[in-house]
Amino acid sequence: MNAPEAVANTLEPISVALKYGFLAVLYLFLMWVTRSALRDLKGGGIRSLPATGKADSLGSQDATGLYSASAIHGYEVSEHSPRLVVEQAPGHEAGMIYDLGHEAVLGRGDDAHIRLDDPFASGRHAQIFEQGGILAIQDLGSTNGTYLNEELLDTPRPLHPGDRVRIGDSELTFETD
Repeated sequence: MNAPEAVANTLEPISVALKYGFLAVLYLFLMWVTRSALRDLKGGGIRSLPATGKADSLGSQDATGLYSASAIHGYEVSEHSPRLVVEQAPGHEAGMIYDLGHEAVLGRGDDAHIRLDDPFASGRHAQIFEQGGILAIQDLGSTNGTYLNEELLDTPRPLHPGDRVRIGDSELTFETD
Protein backbone atom coordinates (compact mmCIF):
# COMPACT_ATOMS: atom_id res chain seq x y z
CA MET A 1 0.00 0.00 0.00
CA ASN A 2 1.46 3.35 -1.02
CA ALA A 3 1.25 6.69 0.84
CA PRO A 4 -1.80 8.16 -0.99
CA GLU A 5 -3.84 5.02 -0.31
CA ALA A 6 -2.87 5.09 3.37
CA VAL A 7 -3.97 8.75 3.69
CA ALA A 8 -7.26 7.99 1.90
CA ASN A 9 -7.93 5.02 4.22
CA THR A 10 -7.39 7.17 7.35
CA LEU A 11 -9.57 10.03 6.04
CA GLU A 12 -12.50 7.79 5.08
CA PRO A 13 -13.79 7.27 8.68
CA ILE A 14 -13.45 11.00 9.37
CA SER A 15 -15.39 11.84 6.21
CA VAL A 16 -18.18 9.43 7.15
CA ALA A 17 -18.32 10.85 10.70
CA LEU A 18 -18.59 14.40 9.34
CA LYS A 19 -21.41 13.38 6.98
CA TYR A 20 -23.41 11.77 9.80
CA GLY A 21 -22.66 14.68 12.15
CA PHE A 22 -23.99 17.13 9.56
CA LEU A 23 -27.14 15.03 9.11
CA ALA A 24 -27.66 14.94 12.89
CA VAL A 25 -27.34 18.75 13.16
CA LEU A 26 -29.71 19.20 10.21
CA TYR A 27 -32.24 16.82 11.82
CA LEU A 28 -32.10 18.69 15.15
CA PHE A 29 -32.56 22.02 13.36
CA LEU A 30 -35.65 20.74 11.52
CA MET A 31 -37.11 19.42 14.78
CA TRP A 32 -36.54 22.82 16.43
CA VAL A 33 -38.22 24.67 13.53
CA THR A 34 -41.20 22.28 13.58
CA ARG A 35 -41.61 22.60 17.34
CA SER A 36 -41.49 26.40 17.14
CA ALA A 37 -44.03 26.49 14.32
CA LEU A 38 -46.43 24.17 16.17
CA ARG A 39 -46.12 26.26 19.34
CA ASP A 40 -46.96 29.41 17.35
CA LEU A 41 -49.95 27.73 15.70
CA LYS A 42 -51.32 26.55 19.03
CA GLY A 43 -51.27 30.07 20.45
CA GLY A 44 -48.14 30.08 22.51
CA GLY A 45 -49.63 29.44 25.94
CA ILE A 46 -51.71 31.29 28.50
CA ARG A 47 -50.93 34.85 29.51
CA SER A 48 -51.59 36.00 33.02
CA LEU A 49 -52.03 39.43 34.50
CA PRO A 50 -48.93 40.89 36.17
CA ALA A 51 -48.71 40.60 39.93
CA THR A 52 -49.52 44.14 41.02
CA GLY A 53 -51.25 43.37 44.26
CA LYS A 54 -54.62 44.25 42.66
CA ALA A 55 -55.70 40.69 41.87
CA ASP A 56 -58.46 40.76 44.49
CA SER A 57 -59.98 43.92 43.03
CA LEU A 58 -60.14 42.45 39.52
CA GLY A 59 -62.82 39.97 40.37
CA SER A 60 -63.08 36.58 38.75
CA GLN A 61 -62.55 35.85 35.10
CA ASP A 62 -65.26 34.46 32.83
CA ALA A 63 -65.09 31.37 30.63
CA THR A 64 -62.89 33.11 28.02
CA GLY A 65 -60.29 34.08 30.60
CA LEU A 66 -61.25 37.75 30.37
CA TYR A 67 -61.43 39.88 33.47
CA SER A 68 -64.22 42.37 33.80
CA ALA A 69 -63.07 45.68 32.37
CA SER A 70 -65.62 47.45 34.55
CA ALA A 71 -63.74 46.26 37.62
CA ILE A 72 -60.52 47.70 36.21
CA HIS A 73 -61.61 50.97 34.59
CA GLY A 74 -65.27 51.29 35.59
CA TYR A 75 -66.72 51.32 32.08
CA GLU A 76 -69.63 49.35 30.64
CA VAL A 77 -70.56 49.23 26.95
CA SER A 78 -74.15 50.22 27.67
CA GLU A 79 -73.04 53.41 29.48
CA HIS A 80 -70.68 54.74 26.78
CA SER A 81 -70.27 55.09 23.04
CA PRO A 82 -67.28 52.91 22.17
CA ARG A 83 -65.38 53.87 19.02
CA LEU A 84 -62.13 53.40 17.17
CA VAL A 85 -60.18 56.48 16.10
CA VAL A 86 -57.79 56.15 13.16
CA GLU A 87 -54.25 57.16 14.05
CA GLN A 88 -52.87 56.06 10.69
CA ALA A 89 -54.20 53.69 8.04
CA PRO A 90 -53.80 53.40 4.28
CA GLY A 91 -56.83 54.99 2.59
CA HIS A 92 -58.04 56.72 5.79
CA GLU A 93 -57.48 60.15 7.23
CA ALA A 94 -56.06 60.42 10.74
CA GLY A 95 -58.84 61.25 13.19
CA MET A 96 -61.62 59.31 11.39
CA ILE A 97 -64.01 57.80 13.93
CA TYR A 98 -65.76 54.43 13.69
CA ASP A 99 -68.62 53.83 16.14
CA LEU A 100 -68.47 50.22 17.31
CA GLY A 101 -71.80 49.41 18.88
CA HIS A 102 -71.79 45.85 20.23
CA GLU A 103 -69.84 44.12 17.45
CA ALA A 104 -67.58 44.96 14.50
CA VAL A 105 -65.34 43.04 12.11
CA LEU A 106 -62.17 44.71 10.87
CA GLY A 107 -60.56 43.62 7.62
CA ARG A 108 -59.99 44.09 3.94
CA GLY A 109 -63.08 42.15 2.81
CA ASP A 110 -66.37 43.58 1.59
CA ASP A 111 -68.25 42.11 4.58
CA ALA A 112 -66.03 43.90 7.15
CA HIS A 113 -67.77 46.59 9.21
CA ILE A 114 -64.54 48.59 9.32
CA ARG A 115 -62.87 48.19 5.94
CA LEU A 116 -59.09 48.53 5.94
CA ASP A 117 -57.29 49.19 2.65
CA ASP A 118 -54.18 47.66 4.14
CA PRO A 119 -52.27 45.04 2.11
CA PHE A 120 -51.34 43.28 5.36
CA ALA A 121 -54.96 42.91 6.52
CA SER A 122 -56.92 39.72 5.90
CA GLY A 123 -60.48 39.76 4.55
CA ARG A 124 -61.87 39.17 8.05
CA HIS A 125 -58.89 40.07 10.18
CA ALA A 126 -60.17 40.82 13.70
CA GLN A 127 -63.46 41.06 15.56
CA ILE A 128 -64.57 43.35 18.35
CA PHE A 129 -67.49 41.94 20.32
CA GLU A 130 -69.39 42.50 23.55
CA GLN A 131 -69.16 39.92 26.28
CA GLY A 132 -70.37 40.40 29.81
CA GLY A 133 -70.89 44.13 29.38
CA ILE A 134 -67.40 44.81 28.02
CA LEU A 135 -65.90 44.95 24.54
CA ALA A 136 -63.18 42.49 23.64
CA ILE A 137 -61.05 42.00 20.55
CA GLN A 138 -59.86 38.78 18.98
CA ASP A 139 -57.87 37.86 15.92
CA LEU A 140 -59.86 35.81 13.39
CA GLY A 141 -56.95 33.62 12.26
CA SER A 142 -55.34 36.34 10.17
CA THR A 143 -52.07 35.77 8.37
CA ASN A 144 -50.16 38.68 9.91
CA GLY A 145 -51.79 38.85 13.34
CA THR A 146 -53.54 41.56 15.34
CA TYR A 147 -51.70 43.60 17.95
CA LEU A 148 -53.19 45.17 21.06
CA ASN A 149 -50.81 47.67 22.66
CA GLU A 150 -47.96 46.10 20.63
CA GLU A 151 -48.70 42.59 21.95
CA LEU A 152 -49.72 39.91 19.47
CA LEU A 153 -53.23 38.64 20.27
CA ASP A 154 -53.43 34.91 20.84
CA THR A 155 -56.71 34.93 22.81
CA PRO A 156 -59.61 37.40 23.10
CA ARG A 157 -58.61 40.40 25.20
CA PRO A 158 -60.75 43.17 26.77
CA LEU A 159 -60.51 46.67 25.35
CA HIS A 160 -59.88 49.64 27.63
CA PRO A 161 -59.97 53.35 26.76
CA GLY A 162 -56.65 54.34 25.21
CA ASP A 163 -55.78 50.86 23.93
CA ARG A 164 -54.06 50.83 20.54
CA VAL A 165 -55.02 48.24 17.92
CA ARG A 166 -52.58 47.57 15.07
CA ILE A 167 -53.36 45.56 11.96
CA GLY A 168 -50.54 45.70 9.43
CA ASP A 169 -49.77 49.39 8.85
CA SER A 170 -53.12 50.49 10.31
CA GLU A 171 -53.22 51.84 13.86
CA LEU A 172 -56.45 52.68 15.70
CA THR A 173 -57.14 53.83 19.26
CA PHE A 174 -60.09 52.59 21.32
CA GLU A 175 -62.05 55.39 23.04
CA THR A 176 -65.30 55.84 24.94
CA ASP A 177 -67.34 58.89 26.00
